[in-house]
Amino acid sequence: MKRLGLSLLLCALVCGDGAAFGQGNQAPASPAQAAPVQQTEDQQAKPQPPATAIASGSDPTTDHASPPSAAPTIPDLTPDANGALSQAQMQRLFRIVADKDMENDKLLRNYTYIEREVQDKLDGKGQTKSTEVKTYEILEIYGEQVQRLIEKNDKPLPEKDAAKEEEKIQKIIDKRKNESEGERKKREEKEEKAREEDREFTREVADAFNFKLVGTELVGGREAWAIEGEPRPGYEPHTKGAKILTKFHGKVWIDKSDLQLAKMDVECLDTISFGLFLARLHKGARIMLEQTRVNDEVWLPLRVAAKVDVRLALVKNLDLTVEQTYRDYKKFRATAKIVGVGEVRDEK
Repeated sequence: MKRLGLSLLLCALVCGDGAAFGQGNQAPASPAQAAPVQQTEDQQAKPQPPATAIASGSDPTTDHASPPSAAPTIPDLTPDANGALSQAQMQRLFRIVADKDMENDKLLRNYTYIEREVQDKLDGKGQTKSTEVKTYEILEIYGEQVQRLIEKNDKPLPEKDAAKEEEKIQKIIDKRKNESEGERKKREEKEEKAREEDREFTREVADAFNFKLVGTELVGGREAWAIEGEPRPGYEPHTKGAKILTKFHGKVWIDKSDLQLAKMDVECLDTISFGLFLARLHKGARIMLEQTRVNDEVWLPLRVAAKVDVRLALVKNLDLTVEQTYRDYKKFRATAKIVGVGEVRDEK
């Protein structure tokens, strides 16, 4: 799962199986959610053991867990006499939220977790005609997040399928172990380019909308600003990917204490065509994200939900509801080492 920005959520709709949020080896993003499995603040704050099949090729304290960047200067967010924030105040707030979102992306790479995805295919009347449930363990292998399928329809995989998953993971481990310096550098440059594109997209959100503070609400038991956003007339995107911002409106909730994105609910205003799959996301598609604070250091996805009408390759129409929930975030130890999937690791 990468940072769950709006761009990633949209790309996820047409990746992997070409149907919903699955992304092959890479976990989804997860940033715009059935009853989520939510940890208490006490549970989140406790040190967690590593997942059962972590494979990390380096010390995460040096690779990923760099000290958080200096906290940005908090802008004056005092509402005026009418209880409103100015557009300038809103823009400053959303730039801070964008910076924190990118810091979350860095810290996420230090965590393993469980992702459960429920996909309902709908008929022409909007009724569910089939349901598929998949549960994944998300591992970190040489700095890459990898999905390991562990359950289908809430039942453990048959022995044959489980063996295939182990074989897949082992192949990734072997590939990274035998990677040449040139291959590693090329891969890292490609990953950094993708992260920079995400950063550029996120920074544009502050300029792409007219924001309106509509009140303060509780999200996960914490006070959050409730803010509505509409596309700003005359907005000129600076990046190609940011063009889709003009096709959405919605509401976000910003945690008042941490200035983090706690929740997002957006709706597609017009048909969007994008991606190598020639996918079209139709007007009225709705995507929601909920996040939670983990270990008092990072905000990570709790639930993502979408109701979408997607047309793939200009031929196949898919009416879907998709829900992903995330649980058991565990920070893997700096002493984690490369192991074969079937090996037992010393936990001392």
